[in-house]
Amino acid sequence: MFARRADDIDFPLPAHKVPFVPIRRLLRILRLDAPNVGLAALCAMAAVVGVITGIGALVFRVMISAVHNLFFLQTFSLQYESSLFTPSNPWGAAVILVPVAGGIIVTFIVSNFAPEAKGHGVPEVMDAIYYKGGVIRPVVAAVKSVASAFAIGTGAAVGREGPIIQIGSALGSTFGQVLALTPAQRIVLVAAGAGAGIAATFNTPLGGVLFVTELMLPEVSVNTFLPVATATGVATFLGRLFFGPDPAFSVPEMIPLPNSLGAGAFTLLLYIVLGALTGIAAAAFIRGLHLLEDGFDKIPGRYLRHIIGMSLVGILIYLLYRNFGHYYVEGVGYATIQAILAGQLSGMALLALLFACKLAATTISLGSGSSGGVFSPSLYIGATLGGAFAGLLVQVFGMPVNVPAFAMVGMGAMVGGGTGAAMTAITMIFEMTRDYNIVLPMILAVGASLAVRRLLSRENIYTLKLIRRGHPVPRGLHANMFMVQSARDVMETDVPIVPAEMHLDDFLLRPENKGAIRHLVVTRGNRISGVLRINTGIRQQLARTQTGVTLGDVARKDFTIVQEGNAVFQVIRRMSRRGVTMALVVAGNERAIPRPQQIRGVITKEHVADSVAKTVSIYPR
Repeated sequence: MFARRADDIDFPLPAHKVPFVPIRRLLRILRLDAPNVGLAALCAMAAVVGVITGIGALVFRVMISAVHNLFFLQTFSLQYESSLFTPSNPWGAAVILVPVAGGIIVTFIVSNFAPEAKGHGVPEVMDAIYYKGGVIRPVVAAVKSVASAFAIGTGAAVGREGPIIQIGSALGSTFGQVLALTPAQRIVLVAAGAGAGIAATFNTPLGGVLFVTELMLPEVSVNTFLPVATATGVATFLGRLFFGPDPAFSVPEMIPLPNSLGAGAFTLLLYIVLGALTGIAAAAFIRGLHLLEDGFDKIPGRYLRHIIGMSLVGILIYLLYRNFGHYYVEGVGYATIQAILAGQLSGMALLALLFACKLAATTISLGSGSSGGVFSPSLYIGATLGGAFAGLLVQVFGMPVNVPAFAMVGMGAMVGGGTGAAMTAITMIFEMTRDYNIVLPMILAVGASLAVRRLLSRENIYTLKLIRRGHPVPRGLHANMFMVQSARDVMETDVPIVPAEMHLDDFLLRPENKGAIRHLVVTRGNRISGVLRINTGIRQQLARTQTGVTLGDVARKDFTIVQEGNAVFQVIRRMSRRGVTMALVVAGNERAIPRPQQIRGVITKEHVADSVAKTVSIYPR
């Protein structure tokens, strides 16, 4: 008797050799028996997630206010308007130590309770969606809230939207885990929490939905869109109750483009140039952040590296205050953005300086170990860069351009280029300004920014962190066109139908079986007995050994029957549910017992993979 090889022929294990595991226990281990709730129930759960996230956004803002007022103003108050500049600090030069004190507290909280709360949060949510089945530890929501409140409140140059995204996602994940939902539905609740967080923070429901659609949802359909839209809508409603109906920034009405062809086209060209500049800035932001992360990691000790980093931030905000009257880059930076949009800051030199300072402060804060988002810093960097560019056009070239308009377009271009969420950037800036005149310049600038950034950095600020971790995520959503093909389009038609009594050796000696993988259908009389997959190239080398084995002896029963007209997704589902590796494609009545003469072909997992590869290959690389 010859030796058996795994890639040679698929012999079934004898019954007494198959390990027995109680099926219910196995399902509990794999969480495959989790309830698959209906769409209405899932939307109701998403609404609850939206309520909790909306309340969480309020609590998070209150925490930031309390920390900020206590550390900067030496008062206990829950009132803090982020769009107004922080008053003079009673600490004097000792204000340098405020970010350091906050950094020590953040390091202690993150190191001891939830290391994944470090950083800007969104990559951890994406990692949980694509690699952990939507599982985020419940403690992350609490730890991220406290750590980020101390980081932002004590002056770290980070945003509050990243933390609220991670907080909302953690709440959605916890809800899904408590109810033992399937991984797919748990992921939907994670994404719903993320969208709700964005919407509650910026009062931008459309932006919240598009954010998770572009960056988080593995699939976009009614089953995923409706829960996300529900959570986002509920969170927006609560956000407007808590924070008012006004947009995140108060902006003047944008001046429309010139009506003349030459002047209008030239103005749009200037916006495209601004987009290209923000693309360069976005690439610098992405590369600079990860360069500083690597640099700070070389400093021994978490506390020491964060103390050094936040000392640099403290020195920077103090120098800005001493020379220009405000701290400018501390915290979320909304006051500076609002001042630019209101026309109160328009000097080219100062805006260029603030652009460089915010870029440095944010990368140092996050690189040394702070906890906060990159969305608000991106808005700040884009506003200062756009304003500086417009200031250059006005002061040097004498062009009558609108500085706030260029600042708004710069905000969207920086967000779109840095995060890769182009539609989100365009929609959110439109929702923030509520001025339709911004849309056309925004589309052109965001497109230019994204194109230039991708030339300089293939990954965006979220995915590069995952790539460095060895966890790549899709760059785009592709329609599964192979799924709507029919079984006849995918099946292999060269399928020998052989009697069970035929010897394996005789079959292998057939001339047509030279060096090929063959799929056989084994019959007994006028019925299908089993299937077989044989690597004839290897077997022919051993065929002279006269094994005496018949095809009926080694035929497998793990196959299923499908019809020619069945869609591929139906075939895959049937094979998965029955745990088989091969499907026989037959013609005729679906309810009748199939006969050998009705067989038209076979579909294996290899055929499904080939079909996927062919349809994916039509997309641009």
